[in-house]
Amino acid sequence: MATLQAPADPESNPRVKAVFDDIRATRKTDFVNNLWRTLAFDADLLERTWAEVKAVMAAPGALDPLTRELIYIAVSIANSCGYCVHSHTAAARAKGMSDAQHAELLAIVSLAAKTNHLVTGLQVPLDPAFDANRP
Repeated sequence: MATLQAPADPESNPRVKAVFDDIRATRKTDFVNNLWRTLAFDADLLERTWAEVKAVMAAPGALDPLTRELIYIAVSIANSCGYCVHSHTAAARAKGMSDAQHAELLAIVSLAAKTNHLVTGLQVPLDPAFDANRP
């Protein structure tokens, strides 16, 4: 259950309408999802969040769009964000994720969680060869 109600008519605010129009244009869809509709309660927060999402997830970069979505799914699982798991799984499928890729992603996420917990529980010392700060 949401902690606040999304505005009834968010696009009555010109700043919100501009962000929604940009979401539609960037994603080539008429659909504006509940995250954006809920964030419309605060135009500043909506604008900042959309700008960051657009810069990281929609702009060309070193990672292809499907890889970005797979990473987003993995982090969403780790952070227990059901909404994000669902929305980014749908986005990954739209970008070509196969059932086999999804299964492999879940196997990697579950393995990483297990080994992370084991290393944390055992307080295994870092091998000097793995130290990212090593010259």
